[in-house]
Amino acid sequence: MRSWKNHVRGELQQRDQTEKLPFIGVFTSLSRMEERFDFRKTCLDDVQSKSLDRGGREVGKDTRLLQLQLRESEHLAEKLSQTVSDLTTVLYLKEAELQYWQSRVSHFRQEALSLAKGSNNMKATLSEFEYTVECQSKELAALRTEQKGINQALEQACREKEELLRRWMEEKREEADRLNKYNAAQERWQRFAKQLKKDLHNARTKEFVPILTSSWCGEAEMPTSVIQRINNTYRGHSEHNHV
Repeated sequence: MRSWKNHVRGELQQRDQTEKLPFIGVFTSLSRMEERFDFRKTCLDDVQSKSLDRGGREVGKDTRLLQLQLRESEHLAEKLSQTVSDLTTVLYLKEAELQYWQSRVSHFRQEALSLAKGSNNMKATLSEFEYTVECQSKELAALRTEQKGINQALEQACREKEELLRRWMEEKREEADRLNKYNAAQERWQRFAKQLKKDLHNARTKEFVPILTSSWCGEAEMPTSVIQRINNTYRGHSEHNHV
C-alpha cells in the first residue's frame, strides 16, 4: 500500500506539471496567510492594550476574542469593498474595451464584406478575361491554320512562277537561237547576193553575156559557177526556214 509521502509527492508532481508557473499557488497562499497573520497580530496587540477598563480591571478572554474577530471582519469587509471597487473599475475598463473591440469587429466585418464583394467582382472579371482569352486562342488557331494554307499556296505559286520563268527563258533562248540563225542566214544571203552581183558584173564584163530577167530558158545561158552558187544558197536558205 502506498504511503502518504508517496501520495503527497505524486500530487506535488502533478501540480508542477499542470501549472504554468511552478509553486505559484503555494506562494499565493503563503502571502495571504502572512498578511492575515500580521493583521491578527496587530489587532491582538491593539486589543490587549485596550483590554483594561477605566477601573484597571482586565477584560475577559471571550471579549478579546470577539473584538479580534470584529476587527478582522471589519478588515475583511474593507478589503472586500476595495476588491469590489477594483473589480468594478476593471469591469468598466473591460466594458469599454469590449465596446472598442466590438466596434473593431464591426469595422472588420464591413471590410470583410467589401473585400468579399470586390472578390466576387474580380472573379466575374476573371471569368470574362478567361472567356476572352479562350475566344482569342480559337481565333489565333484559326488564323494559324489559314496562315499555313496561305504559306502552302504561296510556296506553290512560287514553284509555278519559277517553272513559268524557266519555260519562258527556254522559249526566249530558243527564239533567240532561231533569230540568230535567221540573221546569220540573212547575212549569208546578203553576202551571197552581193557576191552574185559582183560575179554577174564580172561575167558581163568578160564574156558580154546578156542576162534575161523574165525567163531562165532562152537565148542565153548563165555561167555554171553562178548557177551552182545560187542553188547552194537557196538550199541553205530552205533548210534554215524548215528548221
